[in-house]
Amino acid sequence: MRRPRSALAATTLVVALAATATLTGLVGTSLSASADDDEGRAKNVIYLLGDGMVRTHVTAARERFYGSDGKLSMETLAAQGYVSTYAVEKLSGQPDFRPNPVTDSASAATAGAFGVKTYNAALGVDAKGAIVPTMMELAKKAGYRTGNVSTAEITDATPAGQMSHVLARGCQGPVYSDAACQDLAVTGAALPTNDVRVTPVADQIARNGTADVILGGGLGRFDADDEAALTAQGCSVLGSIANQTTATKADLAAATGQKVFGLFNRGILTVEKSKRDNPSSVQAQEPSLPEMTSKAIELLSQTKTRGEKTEKTHKSDKGFCLQIEGALIDKRSHANDAAQTLDEIKAFDDAVAIAQEFAQRDGNTLVIVTPDHECAGFNIREKGTFTNAEAATPPANVDGGNTANNSTPTRPSNARDSARSTGIVNGTGAADAKNFGPATFRIPTDAAGVTDGSPEAGLWLSYLPRNHTGADVPIYASGPGSDQLEGTTDNIAPFGIVGHAPRVIR
Repeated sequence: MRRPRSALAATTLVVALAATATLTGLVGTSLSASADDDEGRAKNVIYLLGDGMVRTHVTAARERFYGSDGKLSMETLAAQGYVSTYAVEKLSGQPDFRPNPVTDSASAATAGAFGVKTYNAALGVDAKGAIVPTMMELAKKAGYRTGNVSTAEITDATPAGQMSHVLARGCQGPVYSDAACQDLAVTGAALPTNDVRVTPVADQIARNGTADVILGGGLGRFDADDEAALTAQGCSVLGSIANQTTATKADLAAATGQKVFGLFNRGILTVEKSKRDNPSSVQAQEPSLPEMTSKAIELLSQTKTRGEKTEKTHKSDKGFCLQIEGALIDKRSHANDAAQTLDEIKAFDDAVAIAQEFAQRDGNTLVIVTPDHECAGFNIREKGTFTNAEAATPPANVDGGNTANNSTPTRPSNARDSARSTGIVNGTGAADAKNFGPATFRIPTDAAGVTDGSPEAGLWLSYLPRNHTGADVPIYASGPGSDQLEGTTDNIAPFGIVGHAPRVIR
């Protein structure tokens, strides 16, 4: 069911008004700037999210690509800390909130983009279903240019978290359905279809103008009416939404203008390994995350010439806010695919390097790098060992009776179960779907001739579940205001720090 377009236009105005009202209620501040408050202000903010990436992901990628004594680009940023990520249950809120220890990407996106805890699956609404404003909406209202880049569908939780408000993250489009969009447990009764909270995310993105530059996947979520809405706003659409023709990296390289919309796959973008292994494929024409990052920064940082039929010239000089998501780290971790997880971390870190290079040249840009949550219990294990999942008999927990806690543990020794551990999963055990063995990878210090998937490889990795965990995640930052992210914070903290750095909020 396609919702009426006139109703959607009306709800867009409601969201804008609600955003301003909610901001005043949340932080008691205004969007106006004052000259005496510009000391230490960041002109630009680049917020990079490695979806599902926790500290062990970072460590494994460092050891894989640079060795134990090397560093990823994100690890070179001056301010470093940890972030708690819990969500809350539906209909709970201060002071009676009920925590949910494990977040999903939607509630984590809402925490980061809105500074509000909410329930899993919610985007842009609090735990009771009330609309809250996004940082990107506030930045746009304050005169900043805005961009949103992802290797996921652009309607998926993390990118959509800056540009939409829905009760359920599955309400992506291209059409409305009660099952995907309504949540009676929150609202009590079905909302009318002209309520933005049950408006498909694709409809909202195509019409609300929140982001000037949008790059990613998800072409199949949009239709010809969406393309007409985008072009009416002066947006350059790469490829064709109406014909479902995906854009290419050549289209991206040639793109110019103040507003650019480019989707390079009907679904999520293709993993780097597949593009590398199949260079003549259609998917190999998709841009990488570093390429999209570089182009988004180029487009957003360019100055506007007089006479362009967009915003006033002075607004382009104010700065920009850009969000970049490495989504496939999470998606390959869900699949327990260590090889492609590592490649996607490397691509994400290359995007971090591009952002940091721009920040160093610019001298007035806040860069923040963080995951939204951990995914799949990614572990670095000792070479040659096996996990409890591979054991012949899972060990009984009898250490509680060892009151002296001495050096003689009371757990019995164990042996590897040949039925549950049939070899290295990217080596001799690759054909066994029930194999709990490790994945192994060559590292820079390994001897010549050592290959991935061999027992001699120096990096041994395994997963616990296929789902998210509640672990705290790392955060790295540089630039104005970055010192506030040192130590341990919660995932609602970046909203205030990101908002205050460019004086979007005060």
